Amino acid sequence: MALSKFGFIVTGPQLDPAQHRSVMQSTAFEMISVGVSSPSEGIAVAQQMVSEGVQLIELCGGFGPAWTARVQEAIRHRVPVGSVSYGPESIDGMHELFKG
Repeated sequence: MALSKFGFIVTGPQLDPAQHRSVMQSTAFEMISVGVSSPSEGIAVAQQMVSEGVQLIELCGGFGPAWTARVQEAIRHRVPVGSVSYGPESIDGMHELFKG
């Protein structure tokens, strides 16, 4: 089975999953992206995505390994869940973005 439905969950201040949702779609592929204010909100969003037929979920780097594991457990590992990570070359830039 080819990947045809992908979900991405991003964290950001004041993002509401009921409002901040977009769909990018072609005849062969659909990507659903949803914004949440905190990683804890990502659990319900991931569960909804799985119920909607999403085959693969990616989480933004704000989830980190602990919340990524919680999302995986919450959906009972029914689909693969990955997360964005940043290498050491990005540390200074990440610090600048999130220092205050």
